[in-house]
Amino acid sequence: MGFKSFEEIEAWKEARILMQRIRKICKLPKVKHEFHWIDQITRAALSIMANIAEGNDANTNAEFVSFLGYAKRSSTEVRSHLYYALDEGYISQEEFEEISNQAKKIASQLFHLIKYLKNNSKNSRI
Repeated sequence: MGFKSFEEIEAWKEARILMQRIRKICKLPKVKHEFHWIDQITRAALSIMANIAEGNDANTNAEFVSFLGYAKRSSTEVRSHLYYALDEGYISQEEFEEISNQAKKIASQLFHLIKYLKNNSKNSRI
């Protein structure tokens, strides 16, 4: 599991795609007036990307793991906000499942990266 920059991390790449999908939904005419929901879901999606990137610059694996944990929890928050979009008719059941599954995929990728980092005997990242 070797990478030098956060852009090389698969979970970050997936999170970027997720963010693009979320922004597309937020720009729909029937959604544009939902300022608070838009703010909440976009912040959660951005948090995934940002925490992966910020954690990648951590000095230790333990610190990186903390940031990845924040990112993982943000992916769950995105899924929760997607239920509101589904319930309000902003997205179809099919769209909900696709985007929710993408968030689950990111969470799984982060889980495995966290597990790897925790099991890595070398704690220093410098």
